[in-house]
Amino acid sequence: MSLRLLSHFQFLQFTDQYWNETAEKRQTIQNNLLVDLEKAAVKFDLYQAYPLHANVDIILWSTIQVIENNLVARYFEKMAVLTNQYRAYLQTKESWWGMTRPSDYARGKSAQEIDPFEDQRATYLIVYPFSKTASWYKMGRDARQGMMNEHIRIGHQYPEIKQLLLYSTGLQDQEFIVTYETEDLAQFSQLVTNLRSSEARLFTERDTPIFTAIYHAPQDTLNLFM
Repeated sequence: MSLRLLSHFQFLQFTDQYWNETAEKRQTIQNNLLVDLEKAAVKFDLYQAYPLHANVDIILWSTIQVIENNLVARYFEKMAVLTNQYRAYLQTKESWWGMTRPSDYARGKSAQEIDPFEDQRATYLIVYPFSKTASWYKMGRDARQGMMNEHIRIGHQYPEIKQLLLYSTGLQDQEFIVTYETEDLAQFSQLVTNLRSSEARLFTERDTPIFTAIYHAPQDTLNLFM
């Protein structure tokens, strides 16, 4: 099979039991979590979601290379063993995942495509589920390509904003997971405004909930929740 990336977003909230522990115990929980994440041998990043979002404290973004089909099952088995240890302290509010594949509408790899394996992360992460309407898929290929050309052109006007598109059609409730990295939230909001004025917007069925988060080194993210 061709090389794909699997990216998995876990949206986590610290439980009352966690907050009822002593500061020393909370520090131990955090330290153990980071050790276990490192042992899992996956690329991961931790983001601060609260107070940007009321019901989620942190976002765990994990990525693996899928060079064999059985690696998907092995990854989720590994993450179940890891996260189940912390259920008393961390509640999963959402769990989204998908895989990369070549674009149906663009040629080659874009310079704006996010590489999850890069060590350097942008300050802000925006991620949301996305689905098209049934009418979109009933249109001819040329009509869809024309609207996507406009969509791509708008995106190219913001070269500093990077994107990763994950495909999850038939695997979860949404068809895609859209991920952006940016240093400028106002500029990103303008990009979304422009995209929503394009013709393709008429065929959007779902693009919420939207999570905006802030990147810190993993320990620094956790230290915010002491």
